[in-house]
Amino acid sequence: MAKQDSQPDGMSTPLGAGGNGATGASAGIGSNTAPHLAYHDLRRWLEEAEKLGEVKHVKGLSWQKDIGMVSEMAAHTDNAPCFVFEDVPGTLPGSRVLLNFFDGKRKNMTLGFPTDLSKVELSEGFRSHYAADMKRIPPKYVESGPVMQNALTGDAIDITKFPAPQWHAKDGGRYIGTGCYTIIQDPDDGWINCGTYRVMIHDAKSCGLYISPGKQGRQMRDKYKARKQPMPIAVVLGGDPMSFLMGCSEIPQGVSELEVIGGMRGEPVEVIKGPVTGLPIPANAEIVIEGFIEPDKMRIEGPFGEWTGYYATGAAQEPVLDIKAIYHRNEPILLGCVPERPPDEICRYRAIVRSALLRENITKAGVPAVTAAWAHEVGNARLLLAVAIKQRYPGHAKQAGHIATMCHVGAYCGRYTIVVDDDIDVSDLNAVMWALLTRSDPATSIEIIHGAWSTPLDPRIEPERRAVGDYTNSRAVIDACRPFHWMDKFPEVNAPSPEDKALAIHKFGHLFDN
Repeated sequence: MAKQDSQPDGMSTPLGAGGNGATGASAGIGSNTAPHLAYHDLRRWLEEAEKLGEVKHVKGLSWQKDIGMVSEMAAHTDNAPCFVFEDVPGTLPGSRVLLNFFDGKRKNMTLGFPTDLSKVELSEGFRSHYAADMKRIPPKYVESGPVMQNALTGDAIDITKFPAPQWHAKDGGRYIGTGCYTIIQDPDDGWINCGTYRVMIHDAKSCGLYISPGKQGRQMRDKYKARKQPMPIAVVLGGDPMSFLMGCSEIPQGVSELEVIGGMRGEPVEVIKGPVTGLPIPANAEIVIEGFIEPDKMRIEGPFGEWTGYYATGAAQEPVLDIKAIYHRNEPILLGCVPERPPDEICRYRAIVRSALLRENITKAGVPAVTAAWAHEVGNARLLLAVAIKQRYPGHAKQAGHIATMCHVGAYCGRYTIVVDDDIDVSDLNAVMWALLTRSDPATSIEIIHGAWSTPLDPRIEPERRAVGDYTNSRAVIDACRPFHWMDKFPEVNAPSPEDKALAIHKFGHLFDN
């Protein structure tokens, strides 16, 4: 599972033609609402989710098949509850698996916002209060914490006793690392990076760790390998949800996610100096493993059902994580966030967070009048991007499209970027497709970028190129705006204005109540 890696000119997302998203006025609600994170660890998050009535406890399901089956159902069921699987046969007594944390009202709670905000408002709030300034507070070192309640070393190390499921029928093994993040230190400048990469159990004392080429963790791993040195690593298997979300988001190069999380909380993350690696370990985590990746120690890892909806990489030789210590709380909770065929849970949180970061990237690159951006769930918030602008000059749409496609957030494994006018709700796929079908011309509105950064997880890379390590793809940038030079002559839309639609809902909405 690859890591998921400026105030705009103009109003927030207007209501799209036929769309059901936020209007320009309501989209500002999120940006005007100060967030508050009511939790510092996974247990407090669970308490808050319980208050919302969105948690279901299930006992006795097997890790071999049952939990994976429920996971797939939850991923494709609207407003499914958060599941806590207890008493998993054959695992550590008291240990639990938490699944489907980002859905319902709890997704707003996770980001610290009121539960009545729409997904567009939620993304706008995240952009305004977190992504725009990206305040940073360094972590605070403490002597100990709950994660050290149980410290396993030597013969006591056994990663197989935790309730890591076989998530998909054809996975190559049990994946304990899905809702996880790894902590790695750059050997050159000491920068601490937190990134989400999949972790498969090999045996009691070792795991497989897959990192897609080009990702920040992969760059660091390559540096250690070039030096012929083992790479110290810590894997957080039960962190708080906001920390996990930052671990799988595109944070700028050289910026530590631990500092960003501190900035979001308004206080430093408490960490312990890892006894084995010296890496900062979150004191309130549920489960953490410490160990090393030797430069040339490899073992078959995979296949794994990935975020594209395919077993794209198959089984291959990947580096081995030799576990030197396991730390866990009493009755530990394993956070599961497994990719299914999109749209799934991963799509839901990535769409909120990555859309906010995408808009910031485009605006900070100098593109004016960006009114909205959305990384669509059906493309797992990567393969299909939509950007809305208020056109200012000829070529404005192409500029916005190319920047969105190749900025830090958009560059990895993209496919299509669609630029629309600011009357379109970019989060409404029907509205975006309507604009594409009526305002673009296939012969003149589509530009192709060749040789872009992709991944072995991309199912469309041909076997011949895959065999030689050519993990690149092409991108389509589609201008679905009214043609700038004659947009004043473009036919008018036969839909009510946002104001008239709001009035209609106010006067006649009761007619559509169940």
